Amino acid sequence: MKDQFTEPVFREVNFDPSISTGNLIKASKANVTGKTKISVEEDGHGSVKVILKKDQDDSIKEIKFVCTCGQTKTIVLDYSE
Repeated sequence: MKDQFTEPVFREVNFDPSISTGNLIKASKANVTGKTKISVEEDGHGSVKVILKKDQDDSIKEIKFVCTCGQTKTIVLDYSE
């Protein structure tokens, strides 16, 4: 029952696109840069989805608004000084 209330944690992978050819990325060229939690919330009318991307400590890193028409707007938060 405890697993039902925890958000899934995903690994963030980064790679240098200049070294990849086509759609293939070799595992040796990819780096795990951190862990992220992603949650999706919808408004009452169902026309806009809000996607929250958090780090492992639940600090919000990115807020993305996705409309049913296909447009998106993203707010990226940087906590470094």
